[in-house]
Amino acid sequence: MTANRLHLHLVSDSTGETLESIAKAGLARFEGVESVKHFWPMVRSEGHLDRVLEEIAKRPGLIIYTLVDGAVRERLEQRCAAMGLPLVSPLDPTISALSDLLGQTATRRPGRQHIMDQAYFRRVDAINYTMAHDDGAGQDDWEDADIVVAGVSRSSKTPTAIYLANRGYKTANIPLVIESPPPAMLFELKSPLVVGLTTAPERLMMIRRNRLISLGKLPDSDYVDLGRIETEVAFARRLFADHDIPVIDVTRRSIEETAAAIINLVQARREPQV
Repeated sequence: MTANRLHLHLVSDSTGETLESIAKAGLARFEGVESVKHFWPMVRSEGHLDRVLEEIAKRPGLIIYTLVDGAVRERLEQRCAAMGLPLVSPLDPTISALSDLLGQTATRRPGRQHIMDQAYFRRVDAINYTMAHDDGAGQDDWEDADIVVAGVSRSSKTPTAIYLANRGYKTANIPLVIESPPPAMLFELKSPLVVGLTTAPERLMMIRRNRLISLGKLPDSDYVDLGRIETEVAFARRLFADHDIPVIDVTRRSIEETAAAIINLVQARREPQV
């Protein structure tokens, strides 16, 4: 391990998804760091832990862990202390604070956030709905959506919709094409929130060019012509303005940031007006 290259060992008694998010968020605060993540999920016995520790010893680094079994956790802490390896349990402060506030002792059942409860099946339904309503499909039941995302080609509609689906929101997405305006029913929807996505024409041109090149096509069509793209973006913006559709500029936003902005709009819409 060097100053700019390190091994991260994510040891979990569940899937390790939480640790991966925490590690990603932490690393984002540092520049020029090359990290190698090692995932060790479903570690629920001392024997399994010993095998994991043998591998960790070959590539020492920071250990980030979530273990609820007292014996397994204690063994990890003792072995790491003996090997001089740094380790951190990032959920401990949060669980401790919740325990104090709620007056309860936290359960020792690993992976409870992944149980197949009502929220889980709602998320599965949202994913199924979103996949079936990509790129303007299934307009007969757009009214069943939580969110309908509209925008010109390559304005990140599909990845944003899929991310929202993983958050439990049924999301349809609709391409806006000058030659083929969207159906009038789009502007008559009552239940879903309709959101428009827009972006800077120059950035959109680069994205489209890269897309064509990746498909082995020559990037010399109207699809990547800047003047044409500017006309498309202006057409979409006028459409959004004419129908009072909220607009999110995705030029400098990641998919996660765009989705967060949309979720904020959904929550604000659901709050009772006072």
